[in-house]
Amino acid sequence: MKRLTLLRHAKSDWDDPVARDFDRPLNRRGEKAALLMGQFAQAQKMRFGHLVASPAVRVVQTLETFFSGYGEVLDAHWDRRIYLASAATLLDVVRDLPDDADAALMSGHNPGFEELILELVPDDGASPIRDDVEVKFPTASLVVLDLPIDRWADARENIATLVSFTRPRDLDPALGPGAR
Repeated sequence: MKRLTLLRHAKSDWDDPVARDFDRPLNRRGEKAALLMGQFAQAQKMRFGHLVASPAVRVVQTLETFFSGYGEVLDAHWDRRIYLASAATLLDVVRDLPDDADAALMSGHNPGFEELILELVPDDGASPIRDDVEVKFPTASLVVLDLPIDRWADARENIATLVSFTRPRDLDPALGPGAR
């Protein structure tokens, strides 16, 4: 059994006049959400044997703040393929994860993350929270997936069980839609 946790980057600062989307930093709300999600992951005793992430500034800052709340830091394996990737590309990244890691954390972007979840989890009515992901996978959200495989290379569509889906607003309503 392999466990894949997906962390979407926190809310970025559209008011920051960066030249490239890749360089956009987090805003204050994003920092608060990332810290809260790290605290939540620690309280839930989530453990990760490997971290792979997009090298975009907002992902790097999300992870720094997340790990501040989590209480420990994992060395990231930066993978440019994750930046604004399609679900197919993200599945390739999953398949390339090291088999000695039974639990992996991947941090990156939408819409690819949402599409990856929807491809991995069967649309058979067995997972009501899958419908919630399909409605929206907000910034700084965490999804935990279990895959009944021994090797990451065996990951494929319609194989995963959606264990949990946690949005920042689930932990603090002030981080919900329309909040500043």
